[in-house]
Amino acid sequence: MDLFSSVIGFFQDGGVFMYPIAIVLAIGIAIAAERYVYLANQVRINKRDFNAMLPLLQNGKLQELMKAAKASPSAMSRIVGDGVARFARGTRERSDIEYAMEEGLLEILPNIERRTPYLATFANVATLLGLLGTIIGLIAAFTAVANADPAEKAALLSQSISVAMNTTAFGLIVAIPLLLTHSMLQSKTSSIVESLEIAMVKFVNLMDQAPAAPAAARA
Repeated sequence: MDLFSSVIGFFQDGGVFMYPIAIVLAIGIAIAAERYVYLANQVRINKRDFNAMLPLLQNGKLQELMKAAKASPSAMSRIVGDGVARFARGTRERSDIEYAMEEGLLEILPNIERRTPYLATFANVATLLGLLGTIIGLIAAFTAVANADPAEKAALLSQSISVAMNTTAFGLIVAIPLLLTHSMLQSKTSSIVESLEIAMVKFVNLMDQAPAAPAAARA
């Protein structure tokens, strides 16, 4: 209970700038949670679809591979599906298949990278709001001290500065976890993109070595 009371007192003593910082924190947590769930789900379904589609291509089952690619919403299925569709139409040029898969990757990238950069921006905003609240608090403190009794000036100034620093402290408390979360999600995003690029190369190599697509597959 003492800890809860201390937190409430710390928040109340910080002044009005504590509220926009708290709003930034709430939005940042919401974005971080949504991005983490989305990216974790992408890792899971991309791995699942890669393991399901690779044997189909190795066995030359293009029709089944195309059906599997269309049935899944994963980034892996989109990229592989574009490449296999181009291959099934009789395209033998490796560069044409690569271009088709790269086009699919470029269309998917915005969904994978969406909103993650906001976390770094919110971290900077929280820090700046904290500094702004402290500066305004110090201005108010010095204004109040100027009109105070000389015997009380030192104690009043010390108390006012302590309260004004609460906003900077809270801004940093919000900014540091947001920056760490942004770094973690950015790393996870890069890992997903790298895995898609590796899978793309593997599938292109297999299609490059495979015999020409049969007429039934082109239909």
